[in-house]
This record gives sequence, structure tokens and C-alpha cells, in this order.
Amino acid sequence: MAAQLFNRIGQIGLGVALVGGVVNSALYNVDGGHRAVIFDRFTGIKPGVVGEGTHFFIPWVQRPIMFDIRSQPRNVPVMTGSKDLQNVNITLRILFRPVPDQLPRIYTILGSDYDERVLPSITTEVLKAVVAQFDAGELITQREMVSQKVSEDLIERASQFGVILDDISITHLTFGKEFTQAVEMKQVAQQEAEKARFLVEKAEQQKKATVISAEGDAQAAELLAKSLAQAGDGLVELRRIEAAEDIAYQLSRSRGITYLPPGQNLLLNLPAQ
Repeated sequence: MAAQLFNRIGQIGLGVALVGGVVNSALYNVDGGHRAVIFDRFTGIKPGVVGEGTHFFIPWVQRPIMFDIRSQPRNVPVMTGSKDLQNVNITLRILFRPVPDQLPRIYTILGSDYDERVLPSITTEVLKAVVAQFDAGELITQREMVSQKVSEDLIERASQFGVILDDISITHLTFGKEFTQAVEMKQVAQQEAEKARFLVEKAEQQKKATVISAEGDAQAAELLAKSLAQAGDGLVELRRIEAAEDIAYQLSRSRGITYLPPGQNLLLNLPAQ
């Protein structure tokens, strides 16, 4: 009797295990920020999109395919040419994600690696079309306008494949070696021109200063001549006294001792004529 009971319990346990295994194999989880597309061996890709949570599927008949619908970054480098035939290297940083409702169509047409198939090709296409409208200099001075036009065209192009572009930015912009050398030579020439203009202006200022100084000397000489004509010998005598006072002041500040010959008073006894 006991043996039959244990037999029965074993059979029940085995049945529960088998049922549990079948149920577990028929369950799958869709994590947060993801969506699933169901592939059926008989009908192909089902049109519906499965949301987050735990779901049932038919083992060996159906297979869930997971997609990440969160924004993902991608850098796309492109080499193209400007309007004035200069080589331009541009790198775009793109934040992209798929349109959830279009996942069955995306998988059917492009596959799970849709970003590898779509983003490089449409980015190259749009950048070449936009950059060709601007000269190399305009790509630098009008970078904001270039970025805006690239964003508008690229967003419109990506929407045709069921891809949303949340952000597009130009992270790298360089030109060919020839253009870089030409820009450097232009900068050097501008610096030389500025230096030459400064020297010319400096020479003109010095010339003006010389003219003004000469005019001042001429006016001083004219005033002195008028003063001599009006005051006569008195002005000369006044200048001699002022000079003697200055000499005496300088000698008084000297640390040495100065001896003057008797009967001599320097400039005071010089003849007037």
C-alpha cells in the first residue's frame, strides 16, 4: 500500500514537473524600454507589437524578437566636398530610436540591425547634398544654419524607414590639407598687413609730432625775438642771473667742497657784450 502511494506521488510530481517545464518554455519577458515582435513559423511576422511584461508564446512554433526602443547614440563620419571643391570631413552624432508601431515592418524590411543598414547611408546622402550648397568658409561661419538644414533633411529621410532622430549634432568638422594651409597663409598675410598699417600710422604720428615740435620751436623763437626787441639787455641779464642761481643751487647740494678764486663770482662778472 505504501509502495503504491509513493508511486502515485512520484507520478504526480513528474507530471507537475513536465507541466511546469512546458509552461516555463512558453513564457518570455519583455524588459522596460523594449518591445517584442513575434515570428510564427507558419504565418511569418505577426503585425502586433508586444509591450513590457511577461507573455505566452507557442514553443517551437513562435519566437519573440526583442527591440530596444530607447534612444541610442551613434557617430557617423562622412567625407564629402564643399561648393568650392574643398574636401570636408564631418562627423555627426545621432540619437536614434525606432517607431514602436513600425517594428514589424522594420524587421521584415531591414532586420534587427536596421541602424547599421539605414543611418550610414542616409547620413552620407544628406550631408553630401547639404555641404555641396556651401563654401568651405561658409561651413565655418554659418555652422548653425548648416546643422539646422542637415537636421531637418535627415529627420525627414529617417522617418521613411520608421526611425526617429531625437538629436543631431556636428561634433567634428575639418578640411583638407590644402585648404588648411591656405587659411594659415591668409592669416599670416593679414597679420603682416596689420603690422605694416601700424608702422605707417606710427610714422605719420611721428611726422606730425615733429611738425608740431618745429612749429613750437618757431613760435618760441619768435616770442624770444620779440622779447629781446622790447626788453633789450635786461632780458639777457635776467637769464644770466637765473643761470647763476641754478649753478649755485646745484653746487650747494654737492657733498664735496668747492673753492672759488677770490674776486670771481662766475657768471655775474661776465661782460655784458
